[in-house]
Amino acid sequence: MTAKDIGIRDGAGTVRVRADGEVGEEELAYLREKVGTALDRPGLPPVSGEVRIVRAAAHHVELPWSAGTDIRVGGDLLVVHVREASARELADRLHDRLRDRAQRLAHRSQEDHRAATPPPWRGGPEQ
Repeated sequence: MTAKDIGIRDGAGTVRVRADGEVGEEELAYLREKVGTALDRPGLPPVSGEVRIVRAAAHHVELPWSAGTDIRVGGDLLVVHVREASARELADRLHDRLRDRAQRLAHRSQEDHRAATPPPWRGGPEQ
């Protein structure tokens, strides 16, 4: 088993993809595309981290493909773990989970800055 390091680079940062086991170039290309589109959102801070893909060597394993991520988005850490039966299903599920978590991070930062008027008993305007 050898590990292959394939980086995804864009203007905001770098995400490294590590593959262990029998992982073909076609599967890696599809996975890189999916991870790249999941993290390519306007308004996200710089992204850096690692995606680890493992294909089990045993043929009797029900879900031989697994992935784990440790991706920093600004000051937040996105950790996602996925297990699937095929490489395409793994990439699609990983894309969905990363996109959902990145969307939550983008909206959370907007909600944190929401200015609410305090009630009158806390020094807000009297009606």
